[in-house]
Amino acid sequence: MKFSERIKNFFSGKSAVNQETFDDLCDLLIEGDFGAAQAVKITSLLKERCKKNSAEELPSQLAKLLLDELEKAKHADFSHSAEKLTAILLLGVNGVGKTTTAAKLSHMYASQYNKKTILAAADTFRAAAIDQLKIHGQNLDTRVVAHKQGGDPAAVVYDALEAALSGGADFVIADTAGRMHTKSALVEELRKIDRVVESKAVSARYLKYLVLDATTGRNAFAQAEIFHSAVTLDGVILTKYDSTAKGGVVFSLASELRLPVVYICTGEKYTDIDIFNPEKFTKEFVGIE
Repeated sequence: MKFSERIKNFFSGKSAVNQETFDDLCDLLIEGDFGAAQAVKITSLLKERCKKNSAEELPSQLAKLLLDELEKAKHADFSHSAEKLTAILLLGVNGVGKTTTAAKLSHMYASQYNKKTILAAADTFRAAAIDQLKIHGQNLDTRVVAHKQGGDPAAVVYDALEAALSGGADFVIADTAGRMHTKSALVEELRKIDRVVESKAVSARYLKYLVLDATTGRNAFAQAEIFHSAVTLDGVILTKYDSTAKGGVVFSLASELRLPVVYICTGEKYTDIDIFNPEKFTKEFVGIE
């Protein structure tokens, strides 16, 4: 059963609201990948807000509170139609779907916004990642800039930016290594890429997106804490958001880390990616049709 259906079933048929109602809801939110402190805060606010409201109003009031949480994390000014070159660095641990996400973004920018993209194979740690990105590039008729396995990731990004500037591309999307770095190694590698972007494309917009597997629950939040403390992230891309993903971690990312979800991916096809819609996501989470 999807988590939204569990919340919907929780509210259905309730004619009276008491302390037990809020205690049970708090437990349910924690099961849905909220942090315990955040779940307590939300249910306390809901209890206060619903003192004079009927049980039927609980779902809509909860949705309003949760949407307020998402509003705490606004994405930086970014328009898909902007003329400025945009460099996007995809970060994350192994297995979250960074390479596929890079391809999905490329397809979206090309098909929906008529933008030219270049994919940068900056995961030089795994030969398979380089080969996979090249296959995506062939499928999408998109240029892929790649070096040999073991090469310098920053050099790959440099060459991709150079190609974009000379060839008029609008986006450079860089797939990076997924091994969990030590914090110092992660910072140093990204600082080197930062210097490359700043020196090679002074006027470019530079975005660092963390790719998270939605099915990993609170573990996704822990990953976000590590990466966000190491570098300043601009947002999150949520992958594998299917019936097994509960989704509560999205609210924790916004409330506790001020990290907005920018895109959400639901499958393996290139078209299985959408711009994150906070209101739609919140209604679906609470089970409001």
